[in-house]
Amino acid sequence: MRIPRIYTPQPLGEHNLIDLDDASAHHVGKVLRMEAGRQLKVFNGSGHRYFDATIVHADRKKVQVRLGESHASSTESPLSIHLGQVMSKGDKMEFTIQKAVELGVTDITPLWSEHCDVKLNQERLEKKHKQWLGIIISACEQSGRDVIPHLHPTIKIEDWLANMETDVKWLLDPGAEPLQSKVAPKSVAIAVGPEGGFSEGEVKLAQQQGFQSQLIGPRVLRTETAALTAITILQSRWGDF
Repeated sequence: MRIPRIYTPQPLGEHNLIDLDDASAHHVGKVLRMEAGRQLKVFNGSGHRYFDATIVHADRKKVQVRLGESHASSTESPLSIHLGQVMSKGDKMEFTIQKAVELGVTDITPLWSEHCDVKLNQERLEKKHKQWLGIIISACEQSGRDVIPHLHPTIKIEDWLANMETDVKWLLDPGAEPLQSKVAPKSVAIAVGPEGGFSEGEVKLAQQQGFQSQLIGPRVLRTETAALTAITILQSRWGDF
């Protein structure tokens, strides 16, 4: 039987007795319906480690666990990937974030661009950000990651382009030529546009900031497919696939 992995944002130490935070306790006690004596794996996202744990008390309001030994994890890629994803409609953005985390990205920045057709006021954007963070944490629990990728605030594409300092910078563009890098990078930034693509001005601005227009296949991909395909290519070429 697979042992559930649970994230809790608190300090962890071997053999400590801890109360899970409300969200984690709800998941363990109400969703999974686990009882005292059951085993868990617990991590807090701050390091490459997780802890064995045993439930000592569980009810609808509180779940208490005893931590056991800690273990070093090996699920993080040697390649740092920062995904700059222009926001997409419906559940496409959530899907992209979830799968990008499973594939090993280290940073995600939601972006506004000229052709972005998602309209959110500040209140709705803050709710979305909280929802995306929950998706990231759940994807880490499911995929075995012990480091939580950094979800950056939503910003304009031009501001993101100007502040990227990575070894390799890709701007996905179906009209570009295939590129090859002879040097194995340690960090990569990927800019993925909306369904309408990047504007000519955005492409020129990206090139001025050191981004290379990158073609990742002969077919035009949807925005969520393009992001995940690019991450997979990067992990296969320079990461841990």
